[in-house]
Amino acid sequence: MPRRTATMLASTLMLIALLCAGVFIPVPYSEMSPGPTVNTLGDHDGEPVLQISGHKTYEASGHLNMTTVRVTSAEYRMNLVEAVYGWLAHDNRVVPHETLYPDGKTEEEATQENAEEFSQSQESAKVAALKALDIPVKSWVVVSTVVKDSPAEGRLHAGDVIKAVDGTAVKKPADVAELVTKHEPGQDVVFTIVPAKEQAAAEKEGRTPTRTQKVAITTAASDDAGEKRAIVGISAGTDHTFPFSVDIKLADVGGPSAGLMFALGIYDKLTPGDLTGGKFVAGTGTIDDNGKIGPIGGIGMKTIGARDKGAQYFLTPADNCAAAAEDIPDGLTLVKVDTIDDALGALEDIRSGKTGDLPKCTTG
Repeated sequence: MPRRTATMLASTLMLIALLCAGVFIPVPYSEMSPGPTVNTLGDHDGEPVLQISGHKTYEASGHLNMTTVRVTSAEYRMNLVEAVYGWLAHDNRVVPHETLYPDGKTEEEATQENAEEFSQSQESAKVAALKALDIPVKSWVVVSTVVKDSPAEGRLHAGDVIKAVDGTAVKKPADVAELVTKHEPGQDVVFTIVPAKEQAAAEKEGRTPTRTQKVAITTAASDDAGEKRAIVGISAGTDHTFPFSVDIKLADVGGPSAGLMFALGIYDKLTPGDLTGGKFVAGTGTIDDNGKIGPIGGIGMKTIGARDKGAQYFLTPADNCAAAAEDIPDGLTLVKVDTIDDALGALEDIRSGKTGDLPKCTTG
């Protein structure tokens, strides 16, 4: 066989071997791509996304779209060819698998966590919107979760209202950990609570809970990497009672990043006129009870998805602005927002045509 032919044959076989290796050898990466966008002012799967009863509402036009990111599953194993293609594709992003599924998290665990975050984001969106409208919302600190095999297991339960710790009134979730960690591990801490069942009964009957009880729990030492401290094995959160019904109907979505757009949609439905002036506005961002907007992941995928749907403006969390501004889709204006008041002010500029006044995202 001539040397030239042998060389070409060897090169071809090597190329085939490399391609086979690229197809069959898994790599520790996952892929993110633009997901669906949903107008919070409109319908989804045949029913309104925002359903409000017990309070006057108003028709709203335009778009206030929440945005999502589609990711590969925890069990999916990307091969080298797919990874290279993803790196080269503009509309996709390849990231280390552990970025999306840290500590070996399973698909089921990730889905459950996302569902919990989504539920919490809805509650915070309702509170932030009503606060912005000066509509009072009753709030209290509750036991969110109880860690298995912890000192609190069987003594405290999810939904218990925490009124005080060691006789000191609790006003926010952070107060609980602060008061518990004043103890040394092994010391007792006394919780004054309204049991979850009593709280639920009182809410149903429209009365103030009357039955409280004191629960003494012996603290344990923390076992994480930080400094040893006293713990009881619970996480505290906030529960609310709203003066009227606000339901968010949106299935198959997880995570906390739709909070801002839900809050704006609720605000728009409860006020006359249109927040957007009929414009197509999309956005993203977590939101807390006080209207503070937080950063999210996959910002580049969300701006692409929004523009593909026709968005003209994209409300962008301040902490995501620099990254988002590195690759702005043509025709999309990124608007920097840090609070719900910032977002409402930006929407006022958009509907009045004062777009030169908008705080735009930059790479600086």
